[in-house]
Order: sequence, then structure tokens, then C-alpha cells
Amino acid sequence: MTIIGVAGGTASGKTTFVNEVMSGLSTKDLGLIAQDAYYKDNSNLTFDQRCLLNYDHPEAIDFDLMVEQIKALKAGASIDQPVYDYKIHNRTKETLPIAPKAVFIIEGILVLHHKALRDLMDLKIFVDAPGDQRLMRRMKRDMAERGRDFDEVMQRYSQTLKPMHDAYIEPSKAHADIVVLSHQNNPQAVLLLQTYIESKMSHPE
Repeated sequence: MTIIGVAGGTASGKTTFVNEVMSGLSTKDLGLIAQDAYYKDNSNLTFDQRCLLNYDHPEAIDFDLMVEQIKALKAGASIDQPVYDYKIHNRTKETLPIAPKAVFIIEGILVLHHKALRDLMDLKIFVDAPGDQRLMRRMKRDMAERGRDFDEVMQRYSQTLKPMHDAYIEPSKAHADIVVLSHQNNPQAVLLLQTYIESKMSHPE
């Protein structure tokens, strides 16, 4: 099994890049593991308390479970992935069954920060974008899709998003094999990764 990590700052264009790559390939032997599914279960906290948590800090992610489940997939076992709901800031009671495939893309802001997870990867990619562009994308997304208002988005950006980006996400770029500039048209990067994935699906390890 081949594991590809795709990291980058919040709203850097990671998901768009991954979707473009996957849209040109058969998903029969290609799967996606999203870091966001592995936010820790905080059912012991009230909704108001969960709203105050720093979700961009590495401690917010259940990396132990993520690593355990990816190792299980590599060993040929299926997993029950958690399902996270942004509007309630918590996991749901549902899980998503995922079966082993020849190639998995692991996507998330901190996937190159965590060493044990990084060590499972065969290829590491960092999607980069200017801070002002990421802020505008994050604002639009959170207000339209996640039920946040303008003041909450701006407060989270200044108090948590930017500090966490500077402390944990930006430094993880040093671990990347490839850096993709999302604010530029990068069909070459998409094609390069598609070609790599096709070779791994044709000759799985």
C-alpha cells in the first residue's frame, strides 16, 4: 500500500488539489483519509466549552487512532473511521467503514507535523498559499458551510489559526518532498501526482 500525505495551511487549497487529482483517477484502488475526521471526541464537554477549544493545535487530533487505523489498512484490515460534525464541534455516533486500497491520500493541516504519521508516508506534499488568500477562503467557507459568523471567524484566525500555522504547520513544510503553490495554476503538479498514483495502482507494493 502506498501512502501520500498532503498538508498545508488552513484554506490553502489542499482539498481542491486532492479533488483535482482524484477526479482524474479511478477510486477503485484509491482512497482518502481526512485528518479532520480524527478530531478528538469531546462529548464530556458542553457545546460552549467545545467552541473555545483550539482545533488547530496538534493536541486536538487523535493521532494515535489515526496512525493505528492507517497501520491496520496497510496490514489489509478494514477500519471504522470516525465521523466529525463541524457544527457541533464533535464526533457523531456514526462511523465510516473503509476498506484497504492500493493507494491512500492522507490530507490535513498537521499530517506532516506528526512524525509517526509522517513515517508511514511514501510521498509528502505541502500545498502553500499566501496568508491573506487563506484568510479570505477560510472566512467564506466557515460562514457558508460551518455556521460561523464574521466575528467568530476573525477571532479564531487571530487567536488560534495564525499562531498555530506559524508554530506547527509552516515548519512542517520542511518535511515535504514536493511543495505545490495553490495560488498558481498547477496542472503539472496534478498530472505528476496522478501519474505517480497510477504507477502505484498498476504495481501495488
